[in-house]
Amino acid sequence: MDSTSPFTPAERLASLQAAGVGGLLAGLTGLALALAHQPDLLARLITAGQVGGWDSLALVSTAIALGIAGCSGGVFALTYRYAVRQDTNPQLKAGVVLAFALVRGLAQVDAASAIAQHYWPFLVAVGDSLVLFGLTGLGVDWGLRRGWLRSFGAS
Repeated sequence: MDSTSPFTPAERLASLQAAGVGGLLAGLTGLALALAHQPDLLARLITAGQVGGWDSLALVSTAIALGIAGCSGGVFALTYRYAVRQDTNPQLKAGVVLAFALVRGLAQVDAASAIAQHYWPFLVAVGDSLVLFGLTGLGVDWGLRRGWLRSFGAS
């Protein structure tokens, strides 16, 4: 390894911490969004494992969706940490959030179905992703300001 590389073990550990925090925040935000879209989801999840209860597919699909949100949030937080470094530029921060929201939101929607539904699925998916990554970005920023997380390149 090059001795002048900025990717020291300490930087890698700080990246791992940011990814962990981002994944947790995005997973919790994903759960809140799922509950907002499906108010009966919590009751269905509770009864999923009971005999004669609702199909356990709800439990599995929700767990997978939250896992994907958590992984996306972890990658987002890692990228966010590298992109913003010690920069206070709000356009840069918003750009990272918007880029992740567009990629995640648009990838979730079947285009033909969304067009037939007058584009609402696109708006909902991108809106949810903006909330997911926006709150995760705010959480990472808050952790950076409190000193719980470290900006890339900070001494």
